[in-house]
Amino acid sequence: MRRIVRALVCIAAVGACGPTIHLEHQAPATFHTEPGGYERAEVTRVVDGDTIVVLITGRVDGPSTGAAEIGTEHSVRLVGIDTPESVDPNSDVECYGPEASSATKSLLEGRDVVLVKDLEERDGYDRLLRYVYIGDEMANARLVVNGYAHDYPYPPNVRHADLFAQLEREARESDRGLWSPGTCNGHQ
Repeated sequence: MRRIVRALVCIAAVGACGPTIHLEHQAPATFHTEPGGYERAEVTRVVDGDTIVVLITGRVDGPSTGAAEIGTEHSVRLVGIDTPESVDPNSDVECYGPEASSATKSLLEGRDVVLVKDLEERDGYDRLLRYVYIGDEMANARLVVNGYAHDYPYPPNVRHADLFAQLEREARESDRGLWSPGTCNGHQ
């Protein structure tokens, strides 16, 4: 009985700590390459590795400004990337899904961010499609270069597709995150 209790305490302790997150590799600063215009927002919740919920707090008009109204809350799909599933009720939790979700939470939850639209406003699930910036660095790209996401072209929203492909190659070649032989056997 003591062994069972000890095992349960160990399992609970490991689960409470959550996965170890490594976001030390920065993505190139790309905010200056955007065509202009954006929405300011506060990240109120992280749904999973590539979906967050934000409260729109401001806007600067320009070609990349979306149509979300100030004071409204929206789900946002980080466009151009995909992370393993961790919360979809219609599919199993995928390898590295919890880690990807934790990485996004560590990077974005509670932060003030800038949202930049590519061409389309929303996806088929009514989520805003956005590049999410913390300062000059794009969070979407930071997740890819650290191996928590892979590039996922979403035509016609492909402004940063080449960058995401390059960062994924770098993560794969360096065995980072989901590309590590110790996690998903180097496959997503």
